[in-house]
Amino acid sequence: MTSASPLPRYQQSLAAATLNHARFQRQDRRWVAAKIILFLVLAITSLAVIHYAPKYSFALALLIVAIIVTFVLHERTLVSLRRSQRLMRFYEQAMARLEDRWPGTGASGERFLDNAHLYARDLDLFGSGSLFELLSICRTRSGEETLAHWLLTPASVEVIEQRQSAVQDLAPRFDFREAMALAGEEMQVGVHPEKFIAWCEAPSTLSKLFSYLVAPLLSLLWIAVIVFWFVEYARTGIAGSPLWIIAISVLNYGVRFLFGKGSESAADQVEEAITAHDLKLLTAVFKLIESEDFHSESLIALQSIFGCQPECASRALRSLNRRLQWLESRHNMVVRFIAPFIFATTLCVAPVERWHQQYGRHLRAWLSAAGEIEALLSLSCYAAEHPQAVFPAFTAETPTFHATALTHPLLPASRAVPNDVRLDASLQLIVLSGPNMAGKSTLLRAIGLNAVLAQAGAPVCAAQLTLSPLNVAASICVLDSLQGGLSRFYAEIQRLKQMQDRALAAPGVLFLLDELFSGTNSNDRRTGTEAIVRTLLGHAAIGIVTTHDLALTQIVDRLGDQPGGHAVNYHFGDRFHSGELHFDYRMTPGIAESTNALELMRAVGLDV
Repeated sequence: MTSASPLPRYQQSLAAATLNHARFQRQDRRWVAAKIILFLVLAITSLAVIHYAPKYSFALALLIVAIIVTFVLHERTLVSLRRSQRLMRFYEQAMARLEDRWPGTGASGERFLDNAHLYARDLDLFGSGSLFELLSICRTRSGEETLAHWLLTPASVEVIEQRQSAVQDLAPRFDFREAMALAGEEMQVGVHPEKFIAWCEAPSTLSKLFSYLVAPLLSLLWIAVIVFWFVEYARTGIAGSPLWIIAISVLNYGVRFLFGKGSESAADQVEEAITAHDLKLLTAVFKLIESEDFHSESLIALQSIFGCQPECASRALRSLNRRLQWLESRHNMVVRFIAPFIFATTLCVAPVERWHQQYGRHLRAWLSAAGEIEALLSLSCYAAEHPQAVFPAFTAETPTFHATALTHPLLPASRAVPNDVRLDASLQLIVLSGPNMAGKSTLLRAIGLNAVLAQAGAPVCAAQLTLSPLNVAASICVLDSLQGGLSRFYAEIQRLKQMQDRALAAPGVLFLLDELFSGTNSNDRRTGTEAIVRTLLGHAAIGIVTTHDLALTQIVDRLGDQPGGHAVNYHFGDRFHSGELHFDYRMTPGIAESTNALELMRAVGLDV
């Protein structure tokens, strides 16, 4: 990509949002002062009218109208104030990403971390300072789940190319991303899709006869009896017998007790599945998607999902939101008092159930499509904020990973050192030696993360990248488990068994092995590493093995007797200057000629 950095645009937008925020804060203070003054004037005027000038009571009405108008206008100011706050936060986070201050500022996606996954923990996909945190600008949990799935599961080349086209369409749409960030009432991610979908796809538990006939008729009868009693009292001035009121009240209460439990259960299920707050967010997100003019075929296809008959998705959700607000009104103290006699829960939940029957079957498709668009929007934001990134090319020649000037996506551009990496059928293995802290693990993560980005449909941090569909498998950050009774060594060999099984099941594994078997003796380490590598290479895998045990570099020579086992040694070097270690972090052909462990020990003050 060649477009300019969006930093100037972000700075201007943040400055404008900050000015608006300050203006709305001043307006807020003025409205608060106006309310106080009006209430004081109302109190003084009320006393004056009551005691001295009853004929000017119309002034009280005018003051009450003025107070109501003030409340309405103040609420509008508060809405604008909250919007400006959200806009400021959006652009502050955007600038933090561009200025490499983003770790810890976004969604970590920690809930998606699976220690048994072949590369999720090793490549820092989730958690603070992770790839997910850098990428995600999703507003709903559906969007986050879709993005996480794309990072954890490589797509087919056809799907990747569709995503690339969609990302290129979305990348310049700054206004669309801003509008999505402002959707709803808060910046927090909302909507629990599994609960909402489960409710929408569950069968209705309401009795139609009771909900649509018995309850409305008995409710109207109770209201009619109450109204008739008051009308008679107002006409004659004599309170009639309350027996009819008592009788209909007892009848309604009994019918509700016997047949209304289904309504209570249905209402509780609705309120557990979705809230009015979440519906507002979803409605706003759907409306923005429906009204955007997309050019990518895949985006247009996703957008068409929201246009089901008889209403589009956003209107359908707006209708549900209105009905849900009526349902939530049953918790009002006044409504609670008369609810048993007018079947309030039944009458409020019945319209929600009608919506459920009409639109419930569409919700899964709506949330899935919205989740995909949100995930694509996250990738497009990354593309727009990294104009130097390029979209990779894919080849059918398995396995292939050719990268020019590859860098680590999570490192600041000013610190990331580019390296060329070439792996294919003619060169399946690179043994990378070098001293501690030389950058070997960082290079493995750079390769793995860029392969993940490429197969998710995003641009990559390289001048050029060509690859075949690859199954990334890494052993870089294997952890022990006290609860699981696993030592680090046993956890490591389990991970290697996973890799071997993956390579046996399908060709095209890209393995990234960092300092294998460091918890055992040198002889077992060399024997085990060579056996694992031979097995992987024998099943059309490609990859890199790092080590600071120089004896392991002899694997390259011994692999010459294996068909297709082409391997080469590279190393990272270091040098001491004025008592300090210096690294260039560049891959150089050959075997490392120096170690630095003793120097590092002395540098921190150990007597060695």
